Amino acid sequence: MKKVFNSASEQDTADLARKLAAVTKPGDIWALHGTLGAGKSVFARAFVQSLTNAKEVPSPTFTLVQMYVAPEFDIYHYDLYRLKRPDEIFELGVEEAFYTGVSLVEWPEKMGPFAPRNMWTVEIKAEDNRRVITISSDDAEKSGRLADVG
Repeated sequence: MKKVFNSASEQDTADLARKLAAVTKPGDIWALHGTLGAGKSVFARAFVQSLTNAKEVPSPTFTLVQMYVAPEFDIYHYDLYRLKRPDEIFELGVEEAFYTGVSLVEWPEKMGPFAPRNMWTVEIKAEDNRRVITISSDDAEKSGRLADVG
């Protein structure tokens, strides 16, 4: 299933992220695609803040990963932009995160052949003075959750 949302502001992007966070479950991996400045970090920040008490949600550009504790699972926010090789993701503890937590992955293409197959895809594209955000999943159960997001 694929759904397309229009975002006229950072607030719209944050609102959408909060709606998606409300339907997330342990094991969900959100692959955030978009150019620099597209809004991936805005999306991730709102997603994390809606599920945790985190006041600050910095982009993990230099640390590569930030972990947050939510009531039902841990949330892992990855920024893979600086990876040199796809196999470097294993140094970041992705195995446990991908199976037991919820992961937000900026620059998921850097995982190469190690990218999990059943990820949510979030594509953020700038068009004129807005963002077009396309959310998709081929998984039937995830598609059912996405259908409930308005």
